[in-house]
Amino acid sequence: RWILDSNLRKGDKIIVSGTIGDHGLAVLSAQEGYNFGSQIMSDVTPLNKLVMKLLNVGGIVAMKDPTRGGLSNSLNEWSEKSKVGLLIREEKIPIRGDVKAACEMLGIDPLEVGNEGKVVIGAVPQKAEEILSALKETREGKNAQIIGEATEDFNEVVIETLVGGKRILAPPIGDPIPRIC
Repeated sequence: RWILDSNLRKGDKIIVSGTIGDHGLAVLSAQEGYNFGSQIMSDVTPLNKLVMKLLNVGGIVAMKDPTRGGLSNSLNEWSEKSKVGLLIREEKIPIRGDVKAACEMLGIDPLEVGNEGKVVIGAVPQKAEEILSALKETREGKNAQIIGEATEDFNEVVIETLVGGKRILAPPIGDPIPRIC
């Protein structure tokens, strides 16, 4: 069975396997010699064993790696290809404090920063918690979160902000961090 990035349906849950922005900020720090007061490490890691474990749980309808363009690009591509909207809860998106602070200092949106050791998962609602539990049992997925769901109320990615407002998460324009590969 193929897992595509175009199979999301209304009600499917969106899960991210861990903190976002780590890799892109680690690369930028190394390239530019930035010192943010803590060492931001790349999240690069093989995901094959993690993905196999999740496939054995079942209920996965879509998967995507949030590399170029980060989580923002992955979510927007999913929304467009699946022809559904996505409602994402900002408070649920796992971002390390030092990554968030570095992004704020540099004027970079952490949702647009590339990741190398993460996966974004679309899951049927009945299996989402079981998938989340399986993720949290692994080193790679210990910071996993259910961050939102697919909806037919709109055809774009909408972020429910920390203060309860809503904003459209547009696809990134360009890449905030120069590519190295």
